Amino acid sequence: MSTRTWEGLQLPAAGTFALDAAHTRVGFVVKHMMVSKTRGNFTDFAGKVTVAENPLESSAELTIQAASINTGNADRDGHLRSGDFLEAEKYPEVTFRSTRVAGHSGDEFTLVGDLTIRDVTKEVELTVEYGGAGTNPWGQDVWGFSISTEIDREEFGLTWNQALETGGVLIGRKVKIEIEGEANPA
Repeated sequence: MSTRTWEGLQLPAAGTFALDAAHTRVGFVVKHMMVSKTRGNFTDFAGKVTVAENPLESSAELTIQAASINTGNADRDGHLRSGDFLEAEKYPEVTFRSTRVAGHSGDEFTLVGDLTIRDVTKEVELTVEYGGAGTNPWGQDVWGFSISTEIDREEFGLTWNQALETGGVLIGRKVKIEIEGEANPA
């Protein structure tokens, strides 16, 4: 792989890279019934990263097909696609577009951008951990990353909930977003 050393990191050379869907997971975690966590992911997405000559000027974008939500439970997934949550038929895509790299420390970068869910766009801050670069056994260049952030789903209009007889609510407001993956030259 064509790499360069930048502030002690072996980064990919400047260029555009596509997310490798076979080696990337776009997932989330939300509190359920105040006592446990429900995990899910999206199975249909595409994204790209443009690594700039100055890595702090790099950018990224991600488009997720809302209807591809998967929590392992068909009834719950249908409810999440409905008007109570993602309203996937009317708003088929969830998107993220970076606006700037706000800084970095070692292999951890802070990426700021606009997240749009339904028709609501909010600025979010992502923590991006750079995982390294290499060449796979088939000669293809790859580099890896882990991304995390937490959002308040109600700020995006996802306000449906149900009170519990024991106190509290069925679904937590905070949603942790976790993306693990690899990117290849586009």
